[in-house]
Amino acid sequence: MTKKILISIIIIFNIFTGFYLISPTPNLPDLPNSAKSNLPGDTTQISNVSAYYTNMTRTEVMNFYKAYYSGPFRINLNHPPEKSKEIIVNTIQSYYLEEFVLPFKESIYINGFEWENDVFTKPESRSKNKLIYQDKEYKAKITIRRFPTTLPKRFIAFFATEISFITTLFVFKSFIKKQ
Repeated sequence: MTKKILISIIIIFNIFTGFYLISPTPNLPDLPNSAKSNLPGDTTQISNVSAYYTNMTRTEVMNFYKAYYSGPFRINLNHPPEKSKEIIVNTIQSYYLEEFVLPFKESIYINGFEWENDVFTKPESRSKNKLIYQDKEYKAKITIRRFPTTLPKRFIAFFATEISFITTLFVFKSFIKKQ
């Protein structure tokens, strides 16, 4: 492959990537059929956090957020529930923790606590963890935390990764030629 073709491919790739990086991330609406929490720790005390009391299942919640984070570049990660104490707040209850990553743009963590399925509490003691908010009982509490990035950070991270990748390819190519 000639250098001109390689440079043309890199330029075209960078143009498309530039459009991807400047495109806005989705605005997430409130979780439907749910009560938005205004309790301490569920609002402004922790940046980019919101919480909802709901009777939706895990599948319904995840499908709702997948619809807003659709696209070819979304990466889904399933984390152990204990990690939610590091990501959101160290006192949070958790049954599952999933993450959607839009590479170089944003991560969103979705923590779900279903008191009836709490693996950290013996079945006979789970009723003490019932979720009651504004005098109504709910099956689950969903806490969302977003980690957005600024445009300059997106471009710096992308170009640093690209330069590292290209440098590694050239080093590997020169190493192969010497063999």
